[in-house]
Amino acid sequence: MGNLVAIVGRPNVGKSTLFNRLTKTRQAIVSDEAGTTRDRQYGHCDWNGREFSVVDTGGWVVNSDDIFEEEIRKQVMVATEEADLLLFLVDGQNGLTDWDSDVAKILRRTKLPVILVVNKVDNNEDLYVSGEFYKLGLGDPICVSAATGSGTGDLLDLVLEKLPEKSGDLLEEGIPRFAVVGRPNAGKSSIINAFIGEERHIVTEIAGTTRDSIYTRYDKFGFDFYLVDTAGIRRKNKVSEDLEFYSVMRSIRAIENSDVCILMLDATRGIEAQDMNIFQLIQKNQKSLVVVVNKWDLVEDKSQKAIKYFEDVIREHLSPFKDFPIIFASALTKQRIFKVLETAKQVYLNRKVKIGTSKLNEVLLPIIEATPPPSIKGKYIKIKYISQVPDTQIPTFVFYANLPQYVKEPYRRFLENQIRENWTLTGSPINVFIRQK
Repeated sequence: MGNLVAIVGRPNVGKSTLFNRLTKTRQAIVSDEAGTTRDRQYGHCDWNGREFSVVDTGGWVVNSDDIFEEEIRKQVMVATEEADLLLFLVDGQNGLTDWDSDVAKILRRTKLPVILVVNKVDNNEDLYVSGEFYKLGLGDPICVSAATGSGTGDLLDLVLEKLPEKSGDLLEEGIPRFAVVGRPNAGKSSIINAFIGEERHIVTEIAGTTRDSIYTRYDKFGFDFYLVDTAGIRRKNKVSEDLEFYSVMRSIRAIENSDVCILMLDATRGIEAQDMNIFQLIQKNQKSLVVVVNKWDLVEDKSQKAIKYFEDVIREHLSPFKDFPIIFASALTKQRIFKVLETAKQVYLNRKVKIGTSKLNEVLLPIIEATPPPSIKGKYIKIKYISQVPDTQIPTFVFYANLPQYVKEPYRRFLENQIRENWTLTGSPINVFIRQK
């Protein structure tokens, strides 16, 4: 991964349509529920063998007119700080608006590459409209129709041309990378300081390959890992501190560049929508997870019962993925800080687990025989053989069956749980595939 492309523009110019087109998703774009997951605002695009991430800023706007334009303006500011390239989307059918000119003003000041994209250009007559967008002073407009896909190939070629080439990682192979993520004020910087101590000399700074990931090599007390540190590097504009969008943009890089994510929750606040968004980013990138409930020193009731309740609530919120460690810690008093590192190390090793084929079949086939997949339309599904795929990013298992298309999600989850019950894969995501024998 590495490069981050953000789509900006005013509402209804087709940002989500373009996003879906680039990331090839057909996810439901709109949803009436407030606080529904926003992961459809973030995805990966693969073009000519290069991959980059795409963020649609449109999904983060609060729809109330007075703060509306102000909100979007803030988002554009955040996007110019965090992304590597911006796609500024305008509407070819409605023509140029004052608002477009305002945003163009911000974009002309940024040092980032900006591509001006005129959307809704569906036929050759519409091409002539694009001329007026030269006024924005952002170079040649490129015409597309996000709905039909015309022009998007040329657009992607241009994106690759303008994206900064990733320099190779200067990091040693085989050393785990941990990222501390969470929303603002959950205690990310304090836990990083608690890890590293104030003795900054054990720390070797390696400038990150992307614009602002700094890797800190931590090598003491029998630990050896890189801390992916994107927090607190540039805090130019304070306006964006309160934006949920801000913490998401901030987290994307850290998560993409890590193996294990240490998700910080604030014991005094419980789980909030923002935590959920960051958790979804972790899942989408298939990273391992350790949850740390920070500020535990401030909680009055520390009984086993309270701890159990806390754990249940967290697992409930983050289900169906429930197999991850939860640690109650305090960055301030350094309570259980060491445990966090030990756990992250263990979770990293769980990612690398290799299970022999004979063992897999010996343990799982009897379980599957006892509870086979439910038959569909009178057809019986037989799973005959199981193996783990070698050399994958996360543990991946293939179950060979006579009718793979009939094995539904609940049963797949059942299989995953059986693997987890018999082998230690805590904190690591796993893939379960059903294939034709």
